[in-house]
Amino acid sequence: MKLHCEVEVISRHLPALGLRNRGKGVRAVLSLCQQAPRTEPRPRAGGERGGRHHACLFISTLKDKLGTRYEQLKENIEQFFTKFVDEGKATVRLKEPPVDICLSKANSSSLKGFLSAVRLAHRGCDVEAPLLTFTPVKTSEFEKFKTKMVITSKKDYPLSKNFPYSLEHLQTSYCGLARVDIRMLSLKNLRKLDLSHNHIKKLPATIGDLIHLQELNLNDNHLESFSVALCQSTLQKSLRSLDLSKNKIKALPVQFCQLQELTDLKLDDNELIRLPFKMGQLTNLRFLSAARNKLPFLPSEFKNLSLEYLDLFGNIFEQPEVLPVIKLQMPLTLLESSARTVLYNRIPYGSDIIPFHLCQDLDTAKTCVCGRFCLSCFIQGTTTMNLHSVAHTVVLVDNMGGTEAPVVSYFCSLTCYVNSCDMLM
Repeated sequence: MKLHCEVEVISRHLPALGLRNRGKGVRAVLSLCQQAPRTEPRPRAGGERGGRHHACLFISTLKDKLGTRYEQLKENIEQFFTKFVDEGKATVRLKEPPVDICLSKANSSSLKGFLSAVRLAHRGCDVEAPLLTFTPVKTSEFEKFKTKMVITSKKDYPLSKNFPYSLEHLQTSYCGLARVDIRMLSLKNLRKLDLSHNHIKKLPATIGDLIHLQELNLNDNHLESFSVALCQSTLQKSLRSLDLSKNKIKALPVQFCQLQELTDLKLDDNELIRLPFKMGQLTNLRFLSAARNKLPFLPSEFKNLSLEYLDLFGNIFEQPEVLPVIKLQMPLTLLESSARTVLYNRIPYGSDIIPFHLCQDLDTAKTCVCGRFCLSCFIQGTTTMNLHSVAHTVVLVDNMGGTEAPVVSYFCSLTCYVNSCDMLM
């Protein structure tokens, strides 16, 4: 029985000697084998299968294919640490020698099966999987540890075998994919996924289960939306770079701004008619490109960004309206008053507490320049903003050399509007 993973063997004597472990695992193959007689220096291939055998553990690396043997697992394991087994991590603490065998970057289901077999061996029970005598690991075994795979043609795309589970960077461009391959979603170590230049129309919500994903490239596909489920997934904590350029997206959900770790965002050559009005929440964003869309104006919170690079060339920015749009109603409706109170006091809400459509109303509430919120009772005004106020480097927005763009602002009351009149002139 074998397990492919990264292994770090830590001697528990090191701290007592004032020494530290190097703290880094190496790619290895763990083999659970039957115990060879002590008179034999190495077990021979083709040993007896099945039966009740004393088990031993071999750890083989690319530099040491013969492996290090840990004999007599029976009653020799002090403790198993399996809190992070679903992430492909575990530790086996041996009594003799006094070492901790730390496993990482393993396939979680394979790891669980291997640990179950080791537990049985520790108890002296029959292991369900047959125990073989040890044979030196072949170099080809270590190919399963590939961390990067680049496929740029349909003929090279693997149809009959899985992707190496240890992949951290996967590129499958120009492969004619109409959907995301479900096999990719089991690559739990994936940090960079490049699906550019395909025909993907929809993204599965399970992409959000790739907890380490930092870069996602979907350039030149047929996407029409980016789902709320992805915006509310674990991508909130991991995703740094997102390329949605050359698709057919008309709008991004307001929840998109929950991807607050984003530093690079490319939205060029879509059909965007607006940006999420809570863009200002993307406080880590440094690179934003949304050229050649259909944006008539920018949201008011856009001015809260602090960018290094901004490209909004080729949009259809409109001239600011001279007169504001007034949608004030006095007294405020119960819905408006309640919504303002919930948002201002940051009272938690969710579809398990209030109806879903009310959650949507609260999610899409507008922010007044004073910092308060408004739902459907507001004054809307438009002004221009020099984009250099939010970005160090700005690509000209038109062929006339302009660097200004219209910004929509909202006011929760006539007082706020009057106080800000000088800004709108």
